[in-house]
Amino acid sequence: MKIADREKGELSVPHLAAVGPSDALARSGQERPAGEDTARGAIRTERRKELLRQRREELGLSQEDIAARLGISVRAYGNWERGLVKEWTDRKLLALAQALEMSEKQRFWMFRVLVDRDPPQTWRPAEGSRLPEDPDQRDYLRDYAALMEAVPYPSFLVDRRWDVALTNSAFDQLFQSVRPHPTALPDDNFLRFVLFHPDAAAVLEDHEPGWCVPLLAQFSLAYAADPEDRGLDSIRQDIARDPFMEAAFRYGVPHWLGTYGQDAAERDGRVLAVRHPDPRWGRARCRMVAETGPLLDGMGFTRITLVLSAPQTPYGKPAGAPAARAQHAPRLRAVPPLKDE
Repeated sequence: MKIADREKGELSVPHLAAVGPSDALARSGQERPAGEDTARGAIRTERRKELLRQRREELGLSQEDIAARLGISVRAYGNWERGLVKEWTDRKLLALAQALEMSEKQRFWMFRVLVDRDPPQTWRPAEGSRLPEDPDQRDYLRDYAALMEAVPYPSFLVDRRWDVALTNSAFDQLFQSVRPHPTALPDDNFLRFVLFHPDAAAVLEDHEPGWCVPLLAQFSLAYAADPEDRGLDSIRQDIARDPFMEAAFRYGVPHWLGTYGQDAAERDGRVLAVRHPDPRWGRARCRMVAETGPLLDGMGFTRITLVLSAPQTPYGKPAGAPAARAQHAPRLRAVPPLKDE
């Protein structure tokens, strides 16, 4: 069975704007079926528990670590994670989001899951915690972000755990239809997105063989080199909880590496495909270009750009690629043949 074919009922995350059947009945004034409120309450309680636990484990932190960040007892935080909270105040929720290093989207999702409302209007997300503390390095990355923004293709900056530090507008556009998720957003951790997000296959063409297995191979090599890394170990634990991903990791990856070699697991140069929301692109060919430099490498970052090209028509011309990008495509200069002396 393909990974994309597994049932997603318990793993998928509903869209924030989705309205369930019971919600529709409530708004229309009709009564809900008996027992439905109890079932919905149980599902919501489990989702709340999973949200906090999964995020904490994604960071490779213990309950003691989070309790220390919050300045409360381990027992008190344990009650928070189990949902034993009398009242979720804004102050408590924002402190929790900061302790769990949540992005803007993750904080929004946490408010919706825990208290069924949006964050307060006065709330502003904290600056990215994955950027280095050194002011010179942060200043360099601000300029590097401007450089990334000038590129017309999706581009993002990741560390060796696939945590995403920077993205450009083209990246955000490619993944604009992706629903919120507590641990697997594309601009939080790209590997987790590919492996665990229920919407990944809707954007990434040939999701299982083209994207999952090669990234699992990259992960297996990184994890084998540093199994004590808490971030990588957290991803390994989540793979183990998913029977399909675990089977792919244990059996699919060794077969793939044995067939193509370890060099095939390199990110640079892979040719894949994506389904772009812009109809001018549609199903686009995608070459993954990975690059770094002394400063980026010193900070532990690699820049990945998904260079897109529209699919070819029977006449050999790109099918609907934006004209501006075609005009600015790089040209290779022809080298004149050497003359016999």
